[in-house]
Amino acid sequence: MRTLCASTLIGEFFVIGFAGLVAMQMTELSPATIWLVSGIAMLLSLVLCGMLTRPGGVQLGWALQAALIASGFVVPTMFFLGAVFAALWWASVHFGRKIDEAKARWAAQSEAADEPAGKPA
Repeated sequence: MRTLCASTLIGEFFVIGFAGLVAMQMTELSPATIWLVSGIAMLLSLVLCGMLTRPGGVQLGWALQAALIASGFVVPTMFFLGAVFAALWWASVHFGRKIDEAKARWAAQSEAADEPAGKPA
């Protein structure tokens, strides 16, 4: 799960940065405000890459997805891009967990096959 989710977050890092550039041209907000908010969101996306296996990491990722969608009020295209990344986040979490379960199952089967038949585990 970690690899898929981290890939999504790295993609969001770049999208948030580009959205900040667009927001500077489209809104009356000060550049300092735009880059403070964008910078925090970009930093959060990078920090979350390392927090995915910790409690609350996936939930913080969902909060970032909601913020990305809400940024559409400043840059309307972000409604669409935020929804796309939310779908990618869901897929990363959902299928990542399935892959992790399959890997654990394969490891257990491999370990059981490697044990000698006469020895107890």
